[in-house]
Amino acid sequence: MKRRQVMALAAGLGLAASLMGTTAMAQDKTRIALVVKALGIGFFEAAAKGAEEAAAELGDVEIIYTGPTDTTAEGQIEVINSLIAQGVDAIAISANDPDALVPALKKAMDRGITVISWDSGVAPEGRQMHLNPSSNELIGRMIIKLAADNLPDQTGEVAVLSASATATNQNIWIEEMKKAMPDYPNIKLLGVVYGDDLADKSYREAMGLIQSYPELDAIIAPTSVGIVAAAQAVTDAGKIGQINVTGLGLPSEMAGHVKSGASKSFAIWNPIDLGYSATMIAYHLARGEAEAQPGAEIPIGRMGKVTLDETNAAAMAEPFVYDASNIDQFKDIF
Repeated sequence: MKRRQVMALAAGLGLAASLMGTTAMAQDKTRIALVVKALGIGFFEAAAKGAEEAAAELGDVEIIYTGPTDTTAEGQIEVINSLIAQGVDAIAISANDPDALVPALKKAMDRGITVISWDSGVAPEGRQMHLNPSSNELIGRMIIKLAADNLPDQTGEVAVLSASATATNQNIWIEEMKKAMPDYPNIKLLGVVYGDDLADKSYREAMGLIQSYPELDAIIAPTSVGIVAAAQAVTDAGKIGQINVTGLGLPSEMAGHVKSGASKSFAIWNPIDLGYSATMIAYHLARGEAEAQPGAEIPIGRMGKVTLDETNAAAMAEPFVYDASNIDQFKDIF
């Protein structure tokens, strides 16, 4: 073989080896898809920041932040099928429906993809574990306590503005709230309405509550979209000081309503911490460094660790209360 041919062959082999090495390095990245209920919601955008923080800390993670344009199971199923086709390593999803997503997620797991749910859960057969932002019982107790503590003698009439009727987390929290209501015998629950986590529909539902119940004292909205819409409805109806809006919301979105008096206080876990923790769990499970089984402890970086219960679910942290005394400290963070 001529010298020039030998050199060309060597160069070609070197280039091929280099490309193979580059491909191998790319494949070494753990690709984690953070699937949210819908794009364009501040809570989930904050969670994505936490996911990116975890990815930077771990060093070998690529985050794919995705979701449908509206809060439907059908939209999430399309997203899941696309992620399966891409061959991601893990899917961490906040579910729009606990059951409808199961077939698509089982397909993902059959393909070797790690699947966890976070925030809003999937039925156990459709995931390996679920990360609750907090204890369902503590959240339920918190949202009724926030309403009661701002009523004279803890007496009055309240209503709930929820997300969708099938939202797993919302329904569980409302049930836990009802279990806690015997502790507040002078508070009457008038009903529950659903805004589907859409700002305009949530506003209309809140305004409907105000018009339907002249003696309404508080609206409890355990949804970051609903609580803002309800506070705006109370403001527009001229009911500040008469109807208090509380529940779960983002400091950045609720700061103005706290200052106006439309909301005396509300609670939320830190969505940045939630996205961070979900990413950590998905990473350790996908790499075989932890196993999703009852009693297992899974490290979540700066957040410590979680312990799975008999349903392979775990709680991240307790909800935190925001009011006029601390809202300015947090409103620029999330």
